[in-house]
Amino acid sequence: MDPMHSHDPAHCFSTFAPGLHVIDTGFERERFDAAYLLVSPEGRAAFIDTGHNAAVPRLLGTLQSLGLGVEAVDWVIPTHVHLDHAGGAGLLMQALPNAQALIHPRGARHLINPQALQDGARAVYGAEVVAATYGEVQPIPAERVVESQDGMTVDLGSRRLELIDSPGHARHHHCIWDEASRGWFTGDTFGIAYPEFESADGPWLFPTTTPVQFEPQAMRASVRRMLARRPEVIFPTHFGPITALERVTQQFHDLLDRMEAGALALRAAGSADLEAALLALVQSELLASALASGAPLSPERAQRLLALDTTLNAQGLAVWLSKSS
Repeated sequence: MDPMHSHDPAHCFSTFAPGLHVIDTGFERERFDAAYLLVSPEGRAAFIDTGHNAAVPRLLGTLQSLGLGVEAVDWVIPTHVHLDHAGGAGLLMQALPNAQALIHPRGARHLINPQALQDGARAVYGAEVVAATYGEVQPIPAERVVESQDGMTVDLGSRRLELIDSPGHARHHHCIWDEASRGWFTGDTFGIAYPEFESADGPWLFPTTTPVQFEPQAMRASVRRMLARRPEVIFPTHFGPITALERVTQQFHDLLDRMEAGALALRAAGSADLEAALLALVQSELLASALASGAPLSPERAQRLLALDTTLNAQGLAVWLSKSS
């Protein structure tokens, strides 16, 4: 059985490189949301992103499959505090006696006291949906939280990680450089690439402009900063490692430019129903780009797979326009 399609918590992962494992959290659908497990040559471990509460058995099962005990984990590092990335962090920490949570300083208080995160999600999706999807987000004790600083490094045995402030998707976002793989763990700052859209020519990646802290210039600056390191791979949370960096960088910038310019044009034209116009813009741009990239999907299936992102990206553009006027 393909490990990435197994529902056994101990077998929902694949190994990208020695000491670097990709875990399918099971959030939303298969191969939609990833957590990463790094292991040093000395057997010290770190999770980067956690998924939601229901992913925790998969994360712990991966440790067990690799012959690692829970005491081997030194760090839990959410890229940012959106619930598909950090919703399970508190529950996971309860099972890891030696771990510290390394969190962006703008997000740390929200995982120490997740009430505001849950209230915000309930306001958008409704209490029943949030309860069914995320469960009750567990707090992380303040004494187990370390706030990251731009440029700081942490050691995982002999494996060194560096963190940088990476706004654009969210102001509480940091990205993590792993020298061993020469790769960045990019969260949502450097876009989304769903495996269903990959063709013989390579992956297809698009920027995420979701509310409420989308900032296009900050996003471009964060991506430029990461590319300046000359990475060999990026590890977006949605979903999995990408080595075709020239291809996806071009796709990222083309789509970000087109969505930004299109949104500004719609506002300038005084669109009668701006939200509907933005939704149509995002849907058109994403679909055209995906199909032009060679994605092996019908337009109808591509549109279905992108439905949630289309809605969220349009909402984020609307919030950004309201702030930038």
